[in-house]
Amino acid sequence: MARFTKTGKVAASPCAQAARGFTLIELIVVMAIVALLVSVAAPRYFLSVENARDQSLRTSLRVMRDAIDQFHADKGRYPQSLQDLTDNRYLREIPEDPLTGRRDSWVAAEAPPTASASQGGMTDIKSGATALDRNGKPYSEW
Repeated sequence: MARFTKTGKVAASPCAQAARGFTLIELIVVMAIVALLVSVAAPRYFLSVENARDQSLRTSLRVMRDAIDQFHADKGRYPQSLQDLTDNRYLREIPEDPLTGRRDSWVAAEAPPTASASQGGMTDIKSGATALDRNGKPYSEW
């Protein structure tokens, strides 16, 4: 049923009034508010992603170094590669380097030459990433 105004014209229904949309000013204000929120949140997000990557690298290095030490304590020699650790079940799998995104980028530090040839192998593990951390120290020196 149609509604009429005092002048006798047909009044627009409430649905028709609501369907008009937003004005350009309203859209600009909303976009400015969204841009402000993004400009505040984005740096914090990227910092938290970097912190998580650093923590993941620290954890992977600690786990692999513990596995190398356990291998040495059990076998009396150092492993020749990370694959020795997985083959002997000291690690389930070689972890992915969080900085390079690859499992084959780890750099093994070889044992110094000793009188006993059976002591050879890798004594430490480092990341193969060439990037620097926030303090300017290369990740490859962690």
